[in-house]
Amino acid sequence: VQILLKLWRNGFSLDDGELRSYSDPTNAEFLESVKRGEIPVELQRLVHGGQVNLDMEDHQEQEYVKPRLRFKAFSGEGQKLGSLTPEIVSTPSSPEEEEKSILNAPVLIDDSMPATKIQIRLADGSRLIQRFNQTHRIKDIRDFIIQSRPAFATTDFVLVTTFPNKELTDESLTLQEADILNTVILQQLK
Repeated sequence: VQILLKLWRNGFSLDDGELRSYSDPTNAEFLESVKRGEIPVELQRLVHGGQVNLDMEDHQEQEYVKPRLRFKAFSGEGQKLGSLTPEIVSTPSSPEEEEKSILNAPVLIDDSMPATKIQIRLADGSRLIQRFNQTHRIKDIRDFIIQSRPAFATTDFVLVTTFPNKELTDESLTLQEADILNTVILQQLK
């Protein structure tokens, strides 16, 4: 590993890193190791027993100036994200999380009618779990999302089932008619 130690009037830096004060005991120990011709313990840990080349530059007539960050282009390889049929991995939620989601819900439930729980995976990666009556409409799910996350009020999005992947275009259908009882619904931005 190649490391550049720059000595400044008010401290030293390693590889264009932050200024480290001469008065700090840890830094003094670091510099004493360098003066003795040894590799400091900190650098030995960094390279896990590998070879270290320590170069030094003397800037002791100058005050330390934080270097500008250099642009470093992405050097990895690209991967296609997603697929035509997204894989949904359901993570179990804690009862507290579920209860909190239900307590904050702006949906009125008629306890005398059959109910269902719908999990909504939002486009921002978060999720909502809400109880609905089976007679609620798909439009009620949309309204619930907007009431729970007002940022989506001005965003154009669609609701999609997971398997089979089907866009819920007719928002006047009840949850039972749309056959989405106790399911996961995905929010996709247009």
